[in-house]
Amino acid sequence: MSKQFLIILSVLISVAGTAFSQSGKITGRVFNAINNEPIEFATVGIDGTSLGTSTDSAGNFVIAGLQPGLYNLKVSSVGFKSKTIFEIQVSNSAPAQVDVPLESMATELTEVTVKSDAFDKSDESPVSLRTIGVNEIQRNPGGNRDISRVVQSFPGVSYTVSFRSDLIIRGGAPNENRFFLDDVEVPTINHFATQGSSGGPVGMINVDFIKEVEFYSGAFPADKGSGLSSLFEFKQKDGRNDRIGFTATVGSSDLGLTLEGPIGSKSNFIFSVRRSYLQFLFKALELPFLPTYNDYQFKYKVRFDRKNELSVISLGALDHNELNLSANKTAEQQYLLGVLPSQDQWNYTFGVVYKHFGKNNFITAVASRNMLNNESNKYENNDESSEANLLLNYQSQEIENKLRLENNWYRNNLKIYYGVAYEYVKYNNATYQKRSDPSGNVFLVDFSSQLDFSKFAGFGQISYPFFDRRLITSFGLRTDFTNYDESMSNPLDQLSPRLSLTYNISDQFNLNFNAGIYHQLPPYTVMGYRSNDGELVNKTNNVSYITNKQLVFGGEYYSSNGGRISLEGFYKGYTNYPFLLKDSISLANLGADFGVIGNEPAVSTSEGRSYGVELLLQQKIYKGFYGLAAFTFFRSEFKDKRGNYVPSSWDNRFVTALTAGKKFPRNWEVGAKWRFSAGSPYTPYDTVTSALIPVWNVNNQGIPDYNRLNSLRIASYNQIDVRVDKKWFLSKFSIDLYLDIQNLLNAKVKLPPYLDVVRDENGVPVEDPNNPGSYQIYYLDNTSGTVLPSIGLVFEY
Repeated sequence: MSKQFLIILSVLISVAGTAFSQSGKITGRVFNAINNEPIEFATVGIDGTSLGTSTDSAGNFVIAGLQPGLYNLKVSSVGFKSKTIFEIQVSNSAPAQVDVPLESMATELTEVTVKSDAFDKSDESPVSLRTIGVNEIQRNPGGNRDISRVVQSFPGVSYTVSFRSDLIIRGGAPNENRFFLDDVEVPTINHFATQGSSGGPVGMINVDFIKEVEFYSGAFPADKGSGLSSLFEFKQKDGRNDRIGFTATVGSSDLGLTLEGPIGSKSNFIFSVRRSYLQFLFKALELPFLPTYNDYQFKYKVRFDRKNELSVISLGALDHNELNLSANKTAEQQYLLGVLPSQDQWNYTFGVVYKHFGKNNFITAVASRNMLNNESNKYENNDESSEANLLLNYQSQEIENKLRLENNWYRNNLKIYYGVAYEYVKYNNATYQKRSDPSGNVFLVDFSSQLDFSKFAGFGQISYPFFDRRLITSFGLRTDFTNYDESMSNPLDQLSPRLSLTYNISDQFNLNFNAGIYHQLPPYTVMGYRSNDGELVNKTNNVSYITNKQLVFGGEYYSSNGGRISLEGFYKGYTNYPFLLKDSISLANLGADFGVIGNEPAVSTSEGRSYGVELLLQQKIYKGFYGLAAFTFFRSEFKDKRGNYVPSSWDNRFVTALTAGKKFPRNWEVGAKWRFSAGSPYTPYDTVTSALIPVWNVNNQGIPDYNRLNSLRIASYNQIDVRVDKKWFLSKFSIDLYLDIQNLLNAKVKLPPYLDVVRDENGVPVEDPNNPGSYQIYYLDNTSGTVLPSIGLVFEY
C-alpha cells in the first residue's frame, strides 16, 4: 500500500502546476423555506471578497471564475432572515451546488436584514443545538470521517476509552439517542450495533452524502421521536444535476465508491457502497477476532414541479465477525477467544419522503421500514463439534413500519407545526443461553418470543416573537402511547410539554431557556423478554415509558467574523428506567459493550439524575483558521438496589476537547485535536463467585459485584490526534491525500482489568488446590492506547 501511495504522490506532484486554474463555480437556488417559492433579487456574495451576484426570477444564481478552495457564502433578501453557508468546497471538476432556504420575517419593505446568521438557531431549540458542516466532519483529526467520533469534540459529549463510537450525551446511556436521515428515522447508524442500545465500533453513514448535521443535546423539537439524550438530523445533499460523477475512497479501514448524477431534467440520485479490509489486517496482527463490514447508502430525489417533490432514501449494512482460533498464544488472546461470540448482523432502513408546498405552509409525509437481524453463537472452548457445548444461540429481529404526517404553517412571524405518527412493530427473539446468577447458580434461559404491537404519537409546536424579535417564545406538546400494555395506552400519561425562550439583549448576545418532559419506550429486548414457559415477563411486571425531565439555561455571544461563545447549564431527572432484576442494576448503566442488553426480567423503578455546565468557544473558518474548545463539568448518577445515588457508568465528571486547524497555500491543511477525560467508574468483580467452576464454564469472564456498583474508577486519560491534508484540483477531477495519526504521543490508560483463570500448557483452566470446586484466578492487565497512523485517499471525478 505504501508503494502505491508514493507512486500516486509523485504523479500528483508532477502535474501540480495545472491545479490552479480558476474554473470553479458555485451554483444554486435561493427560495422561501415555507412555500418553496423562488426569491428574486436576493444578494449572494462570497464572504471577504467583492465577488457576488443576484438571483434571477427562478431564484437561481451562479458565481463563476473561482479558484478551487473553501468559501463562505452570504445570502440576504428584503423580508428574510439572512444566512451564511460556511465552507463550500469549490473544485474545477464539478460545480458546487448550494440550495439556500431563507426564513421569512414580517418587516417593512424599507428594512433590510443585515445580520448574518453564522450559526443556525432554532426558535424551538435555542439551546443545545450544534450544526456541523461536512468539511468539519471530513477534516476532523482522529474522526475517521465518522460523525459519532467527530461530535466528541463538542460540549456535553463523553466517550469510552475503546475503539467503539458510543454516544454518551450529558450523562445519558447510549440507548437514549435518536437519528434521522432526511426526515426518515434510522435506529442503527453503527456496524456491529449493540442491540438494545445504539453504539458500535464503526459508523455506517457515508460522509460523502452529508450536507450538514444538526446535533441536539437537549431542547428536542416535538416532531422528532422520543429520545432522552440526543437527536441527530442528518441532512443529505442531492445528487449532481450536471453529469454522472463518482468519488472513490481508500480509508483507514475500508474502501468506498460513491456514484451520483442526474436522471432526466427533474431528478437525481446518489449511491454508495463500502467494504472493510480490517479482517486481513487483524489476521496479520494475530488478533483473535476478524470483523468484516459492508454498507450501502442511497438517495433518489425528484421535483415534479415547484410545489411537489419526493425523496427515496435507504441505508443498510451487513456485518460478520468470526473468531481467529489460531491466535491463541498469549493470555490475552486466550481470554478474548473464551469471551467473544461469533456474530452475524444485518440491518436496513428504507423510506419515502413526500413534500407539498402551499401558499404559507408545507406538508411532509414520511413512510419507512427498518429491520435489524442479530445472531450470535458461542460454544464452550469454541468446540462446535457437539451441541452439548453450546453456551449461546441468539437470534433476534426488530422490525418497524412507520408513517408520519406533518404540516408546517407560517404567517406574520407565527410558526405552527403539528402532526401525527404511527408505527407497527414486530419483535422476534429465540434465546438459548446458559447463565449464572449472583449467588453462583447456573441456569438455562431457553425461550422463543414473537411480539407485535402499535405505537401512536401526536405532536405540535407554536413559536412567536415579541417586541420586535427581542423575545422569542416556543411551546410544544407531544404524546406517545402504545397498545403493548394497558399501563402504556393512555396518551395523557405520556404528555410531553416543552417550552423555549430566547431574549436577545443585542444582535450579538442572547439568553436562552428550555424546559421539557420527554418519554421513551424501553428497548424491545426488555419488552419482548419471556420466561422459559412463555410468559411475557416484563409485561406482567408493568414496564412503562422512561420519563426524563430537563432544564437548560444559557447565554451565547456571536462575533462578526464567525466566532461563538456559549455557556449552558443543564439538569436531567430520570424516573421509570428499567431496573434489571437478575443483577439488581439499572439498565442505564449498560450499553457500551458488544452483544445484547435488556434481555432479562425488569421493572420500571430505577431513578437517576444528570446535571452540569458546558462551555463552548468556536471559530468558524476565518482567514484560513478554525478552532473549537469544549469544556464539560457534569455528574451522572443512578440509584443502586439500596436506593442510594451512586455514579453511573457514564460519570466522567470532566471532559474537554480542543480542536484547531489552519489552511495553508497550495491547498495544504493541518489540524490537531486534544481530548482529556476524567476517569469513568466501573464495578469490581465478585472473585469468589466468578471462580466457581460451573459459573466460569458458562461465562468465561468475571462476574461484577453489583453490591459495589461503580465503586472504582479508571485513571484520567488524554489523547492527541493530528491530520495533514494535501489537495489537488485538476480540470476533471480532484484528489485529497491525507495522513491521520490518532494518539500521536502513544498515551496509555489502564482499563478495568480482565479476571481470568490460570491455564496449563494446553490452555485448560487449572483448579484451585486450596479451594476445591473453583479455578485459580488472577487479574490480566487491560491497557489501552497505541499510535494509529493511517493514510487515506479521496478521488473525486
